Parts: sequence; C-alpha cells; structure tokens
Amino acid sequence: MPVSALSPRTTRHLTGPGRGSANRRPSDPALTVTVAIPLTTDAFTPQAHRLIEAVRELVEISQGTITVEPELPVRDEPVPNGPEVRLLTASRQVLLDGEPLPLTRLEFDLLLFLAERPRRVFTRGQLLAGVWGYEHTGERTVDVHVRRLRLKLGNCHPVITTVYGVGYRLSDDARVVISAQE
Repeated sequence: MPVSALSPRTTRHLTGPGRGSANRRPSDPALTVTVAIPLTTDAFTPQAHRLIEAVRELVEISQGTITVEPELPVRDEPVPNGPEVRLLTASRQVLLDGEPLPLTRLEFDLLLFLAERPRRVFTRGQLLAGVWGYEHTGERTVDVHVRRLRLKLGNCHPVITTVYGVGYRLSDDARVVISAQE
C-alpha cells in the first residue's frame, strides 16, 4: 500500500467544537485508508469487528469520519453439479441421489472427515491420525480406502480429489450434505 508522508510544515486548521471533515477546508491534508476485509460468509468475523472498532477509535480521536461500506464479494465458485451425497450421521447411512449406499465404517468416517472440512487438503498422515486415530499403519491404507470409496460413489463426478504430491481433499464440485438427524 503506497503511503506518503506529509511535510512537517503542513498544519491542520480545524477549529470549533464540531471539528471534523465537515469543517475541513479543501486545502487541509487528509489521510484516506481503504481496508478490504474478505468475507467468507455474509457476516463480519470478530476480528473484523475489532479492526473496525479500533479504526473508529482512531478516527474519533482525530475528529475524522469513518464509513463502512460492505462490498459483496464476487464469487466465481463452481456450482456443484454431480450426484448428491447425503451423510446421515445419526444412523451412519449414506444416500447417493436418494439411494442407500453401503459403506464400511472407515469409508463413512473418511468421507465425513473430508466433508466436514471442505477446501482443505490433508496428507495421508493427517487422514490416518484424524480418521483411523493412529499413524502406525502404512500410508497406502488411505489410498486403498479412497480408491474403494471412489468406486462406490461413481467416477463420473469425483467427490474426492487428489492433490498430487500432498494428499486428498473434497472436490469443489461435490454435492455433499451432512444431516445430523433423519
């Protein structure tokens, strides 16, 4: 962000009890700061609220003004277009486009683990620790379970994506719904 310093000779000519930008003459120096806070949802995070409040305090001290204008992010996210996979966690069932899909305990746990953490890439070691609960099994165990899960879910629209050299993640195109009760 480019920042320029004001000359030491520059002074502010603000007078009166209502000092602020309304009484500022066009020749008075002003600093404009634009802060873009990316929103992952439609609401501000607690950290964003704290930042805005800190800026408000600074502005009030210097008798300036602050304007919060939420800029809605342009989302170029792909629209999920594959079959819907519904995970019923209470009964530990999986429905693929409304039809029951028999999965083993570890296949269900692996799919649930990835579905609860979309857009994150996990190494085989992290999946072993998070799904299996231990790391002393060979990492190829994860590959075997992912391959079997992919076969059961169908290969036309992959639900689990391989990130080469790293591990696995839930595909952006996957339509996975987690239901606690049904």
